[in-house]
Amino acid sequence: MNETLPESRSRLDPEPVPRRDFLGLSAFWSSVAALGFAAIGMLRLPKAAVLDSPSKKFSIAIPESLTSGEPYFAPGRAVALFRDDEGVYAISLVCTHLGCIVKAAAEGFECPCHGSRFAADGAVVKGPAPTALPWLEVKVAGNKVVVDEESKVPAGTKVKA
Repeated sequence: MNETLPESRSRLDPEPVPRRDFLGLSAFWSSVAALGFAAIGMLRLPKAAVLDSPSKKFSIAIPESLTSGEPYFAPGRAVALFRDDEGVYAISLVCTHLGCIVKAAAEGFECPCHGSRFAADGAVVKGPAPTALPWLEVKVAGNKVVVDEESKVPAGTKVKA
């Protein structure tokens, strides 16, 4: 008689977990984790995840050595400031085609992305830009100039400085 004896197990060995119990526990803990992450997400909702951006209105001192018609580029801003006999004015350097920042060229400005060219007053010389560079609102406050990047003014609007 060749009988196989059942394997003897120690009473200290853990009881094997049946497959159905394992799958049930896995589903339960996955649900708990999902609800926990959802609760964390809901707790963060009252605080907006928005980064602070610099104010669109800024003041700057234009150098006295700036010659008539020469652009002065405000540091960290996409704005060119000009001074001439009629006053002070500002032109946005954001291309009206797709929003690239234009660079100074020999006779005005040039878009490095798609080749648009603008005259010194912002008028379109060569496309694909559909419109001229916008002129921005300028106010003089003492020896500083206050530029509002959100307020557009008609081309040719200058402020006495």
